[in-house]
Amino acid sequence: MAADSRPDAELIGLIAGGDHHAFEELHRRYARPVLGIALRRIGDRGRAEDATQDTFASVWRSAARYDPTRGAAASWLYAVARNAIVDGLRRRPDPTVDDPPEVASSDPGPPEAAEREWLSWRVHRALETLPEQERSLVELGYWSGLSQSEIADYVGLPLGTVKTRTRAALRHLADELGDELR
Repeated sequence: MAADSRPDAELIGLIAGGDHHAFEELHRRYARPVLGIALRRIGDRGRAEDATQDTFASVWRSAARYDPTRGAAASWLYAVARNAIVDGLRRRPDPTVDDPPEVASSDPGPPEAAEREWLSWRVHRALETLPEQERSLVELGYWSGLSQSEIADYVGLPLGTVKTRTRAALRHLADELGDELR
């Protein structure tokens, strides 16, 4: 059986035996969602990338401790990621002193920043109106970067249920936000 068609639990078992190809496949499947979660939680790309790297280093070191009878492989991997992210949050970046820029900043000015903050606030308020079962799916998809299949695995729901709830949530958000999205 090709490594890319093997279940996650089997890949973790092969990783415990030192299989580099199985590790590469597991990394290919989960690096993007782990980085998305880390970015959302940490807020700094460099530290989020470090947490993602720490996650997969931990997977390599602790694959032998994975027990498939205690839960899904994806759940175990996300728990390892959560621990790495928490460790990443504890680390503070060293303060650096940058020279003042010689060119005017291309960052948005106060009016654009205010507009962006207003829209962000409105979207978050609209998200709060969603039922929890829909809101969590939207958050996993849009802030954590998970595909609907990955969300289904993560929350333990059928893919069709995830798609239906996501569509309902997006319809509800569109109704709630109305003209602000145009």
